[in-house]
Amino acid sequence: MFKRLRESLIMKMILSGGITLLLSVMLWTSFNVLFFKKNITDNVMSDIAMLSDTILLSLNYAMMLDSEEDIKEVIQNISKQREIKSIRIYNKKGQIVFSNKPAEINTVVDLKTVPCWTCHQYAPIPATMSLTERSRMQTVNGEKSISIMTPIANSEGCAPGPCHIHSKDERLLGLLDMEVSMEKKNSMIATFEQSNIAIALIVFMATFAALIVYAYNFIFKPISKLITATKGIGSDKEFVGVDLEQSDEIGALSKAFNMMGRQVMEKHRELIKQKEEYRNLFHNVPCLVSVVDLNFRVIRQNKAYEEHFGKPDGRHCYQINKDRDKKCVECPVERTFLDLSPHMSEESGLSKNGNPIHWIVYTSPIMDHSGKIVAAMEMMIDITPRKELEERLAASEQRYHAIFDSIPGAVFVLDGDTLEILNCNDPVASMYGYSSEEILGTNFTELFREEERPDYDHLLKIKKEIGPCTQITKSNKHIYVIMRISPAHFHNNKTLIVTCSDVTKKLEAEHQLIQASKMTTLGEMASGVAHELNQPLAILKTISNLLMRKVSRNQTIEPEILHEMAEGVDTHVDRASKIIDHMREFGRKADLKTMPVQVNEVLTRGFEFFSQQLRERNIDVVWELDKDLPFIMADSNRLEQVVINLLINARDAIEEHWAKSCPLSDDKKIFIATYFTNTKVIIEICDTGPGIPETIQDRLFEPFFTTKDVGKGTGLGLSISYGIVQDYKGTIQAASRDGKGACFTIAFPREDVDGKGISE
Repeated sequence: MFKRLRESLIMKMILSGGITLLLSVMLWTSFNVLFFKKNITDNVMSDIAMLSDTILLSLNYAMMLDSEEDIKEVIQNISKQREIKSIRIYNKKGQIVFSNKPAEINTVVDLKTVPCWTCHQYAPIPATMSLTERSRMQTVNGEKSISIMTPIANSEGCAPGPCHIHSKDERLLGLLDMEVSMEKKNSMIATFEQSNIAIALIVFMATFAALIVYAYNFIFKPISKLITATKGIGSDKEFVGVDLEQSDEIGALSKAFNMMGRQVMEKHRELIKQKEEYRNLFHNVPCLVSVVDLNFRVIRQNKAYEEHFGKPDGRHCYQINKDRDKKCVECPVERTFLDLSPHMSEESGLSKNGNPIHWIVYTSPIMDHSGKIVAAMEMMIDITPRKELEERLAASEQRYHAIFDSIPGAVFVLDGDTLEILNCNDPVASMYGYSSEEILGTNFTELFREEERPDYDHLLKIKKEIGPCTQITKSNKHIYVIMRISPAHFHNNKTLIVTCSDVTKKLEAEHQLIQASKMTTLGEMASGVAHELNQPLAILKTISNLLMRKVSRNQTIEPEILHEMAEGVDTHVDRASKIIDHMREFGRKADLKTMPVQVNEVLTRGFEFFSQQLRERNIDVVWELDKDLPFIMADSNRLEQVVINLLINARDAIEEHWAKSCPLSDDKKIFIATYFTNTKVIIEICDTGPGIPETIQDRLFEPFFTTKDVGKGTGLGLSISYGIVQDYKGTIQAASRDGKGACFTIAFPREDVDGKGISE
């Protein structure tokens, strides 16, 4: 019983509420009593102080006249009041000079006693002090009283005078001590204290009783009903709610409980419904599901299992699935029985119709309530269509490899990040001399010249086509290839498919044509080159003649003149060397090295090589070059051939046009301009010749097509220029400028756009 009470919620509430109420009532009662007692004491002290001041005012006139009889009479009359116990007047030495008790007169009080020392501990004695500091409580023979000391201050009427001896410097002349009994006030305080305690007990008992009644009726009884109703929720009976006619939190709790009970019953019905749904799901799921006991007998199965293997009829799983007489050697069900863990495997067998069937089986243990394994569940996924697809994919892969190896060009499959060669076809061996075992796993950039590898390591990842470029075979032979690059994904890995076409023979034939064109150009410019060389040679001849004369005559050459002659020799030797180097550079066969090229520099070099030809014919060149021109990817030697071919055509057109009308005209001009757009770098070379007839514009770049007289042109210049521009992904177009001559426009892709800043 005690344990039930101790664990009871209502008992905890009553005790906690009762203790709190008791402490609150005690605190409130104590506060009221203490406040009343302090208020009474303060009022008494205030009244005594007022009475002391009144007495001093009454005695003031008598003190001025030094009338002792009048002072005694006033003190005796006032002390006749019942509450006043004594009235004393002390002088500065602590002697009682006046008192309502004659026996005390002329007695001296020790100044170090507590009442006197309150003031005499200061030097000088303060003229004024607070009422609390001047008051004292005392008890004599069980009777309590309050005494207040009131200082008698020196005034103008007391000093100086014919009958008084007080000086002006004295502030206090004495003290008035008045003692009043507290018996009546203490009796009032005691009565008030007893009344408050009685009222507090009554309030506590009434409130505590109300708390008990309220807790029992509005908390304990409703909770008991809720507990009883809660116990009934778990039964199979229909739920009966709790009806509480309360609008407080307990009433809200009962409504929430009734709602919860109805929801629980609804959930219970739903669980039963779901149980049936899960049973139907088990039977209708498209996977093959079966339950196998510890003897490997199929004891439960769904419809899909029966459709594939028929009804078990108590047979073992290996008899049903694989038509075996003994258990499988590797059995996932057996492994589940041994380690109580799920397992998975891929199996093959025969359906009930005798057709091959393939499936993936997942097994999981089935435990009883004690945790002991009693069976295993098999969930089998039919993968027969996937197996058939895999066989078709294998055949397709064989066809892919056959096609891959039969491509005439070399095909590489590279890692998209490292450029490692992942795969290649058979023509790689005949083109590069490497077997697949030798080249697989190596970096594709190793097929380039060593100094070019960093450039191609970047270009292969951003370009779709590169070439022609130089590569090195196993026998260290240089070949020229055009590469086409296609990004792809294999097994979620980024790869690059690079197809390489060997264009060595084609380019060698083209080089021969270009070289022949160069030799023709050099032949045409022989006179100009001779003129360019004659000038420095003539100056050198003059300097040498001067030196010979000076030496033959034993004449001394001044250091300044000798230094000037040496500088002249050095300058003109450099000039002649530059002309010869330029001829050698222009005349050599290009090595087809693609790199960032500044077009303005190519135009300047081509013009310098051809400038003498134009000066001899009075042809001016007007330049409009953009100084901030971006780079392009090309070979500067091959582009210079394009520039010279166009300048030769412009020269011949101007010479033919103006030879008949005005050979010395100032309108014989060639305009060379460069500019760029967001994606292109553009070159324009225009002339003031006769222009290009519309009838021949479509055939202008055909090989061996020329409008010049027989013996004056081969028809290969523009065709070769067209091929060179095409090699670097450029375009070249020709147009006639409304009677102002022909204009050729060449456009190349910007390297800072396609190459992501390589040109920088």
